[in-house]
Amino acid sequence: MNTLAIDIGGTKLSLALFEKERIAARLTRPTDRAGGPEWMLGHIEQAVHDWKFEGCGVGFGGPVDFARQRIALSTHVAGWSGFPLVERLKATLGVKVVIDNDANAGALGEARYGAGRGKLPLFYLTLSTGIGGGIVLAGGSVYRGADSWAGEVGHIALDPDGPVCLCGARGCFERLCSGLWLERDYGKPASELLQDPAFVVRYVVHLAQGLKAAIMLLNPASIVIGGGIAQAGERLFSPLRAELRRQVTSWSQARLDLVPAELGNDSVLWGALALAGTTSGVG
Repeated sequence: MNTLAIDIGGTKLSLALFEKERIAARLTRPTDRAGGPEWMLGHIEQAVHDWKFEGCGVGFGGPVDFARQRIALSTHVAGWSGFPLVERLKATLGVKVVIDNDANAGALGEARYGAGRGKLPLFYLTLSTGIGGGIVLAGGSVYRGADSWAGEVGHIALDPDGPVCLCGARGCFERLCSGLWLERDYGKPASELLQDPAFVVRYVVHLAQGLKAAIMLLNPASIVIGGGIAQAGERLFSPLRAELRRQVTSWSQARLDLVPAELGNDSVLWGALALAGTTSGVG
């Protein structure tokens, strides 16, 4: 079976054609934030018109009502709140479409095909334009909570007196650590900022605070970090592991198995592949 996998993010749009569990074709383009959903749909239709597939999975960069298969909102790109993406894609592509937020998709991809294999339960953090979290339980299913809002760690307040986030609160994890805000606050992209060891030492303090909250609440067997910022590799991960050990409560024997996403920038695409085979809870 061939499957179309789509990753819709605040920075990029990625598409992959899977032949069973092999990427046969792929395309990545920068996101036109001003273009909104219609730009995105137009580019998807144009890109895949010669591809043959029987199903489609989508990871979307914002909260998704999974049971209703609807986008809830996007704080990074205008025009997406409540947008009927599944219905529009079904009409355009002529196949079944399943959508989830990108952190859940990334978590599922890493749990099934990447760094989380054999190490469940897993907590996945997407560290990119924004910040999101995904939780995969010991049985391999994604934990979405009662209303599909589980894992939204990006909006845990780390500093109640901190700067205002796009969500309206102050000092959110996302506001202090995401790529969007790092560039706005410091005038350089995260990829450049993380070249400076002194900056990294300061940066990982807040990053470890956010991860500590997830560790103390969930006690995962593994913590996998994906997204563009994770591409910094050991320049980021070595100081982060040290800071996390310093912060985590001394009596806690929770595991601190912290690794970068094995699938790199493709975690969400592999998760979208898995989503395309989902039937339970999808109308």
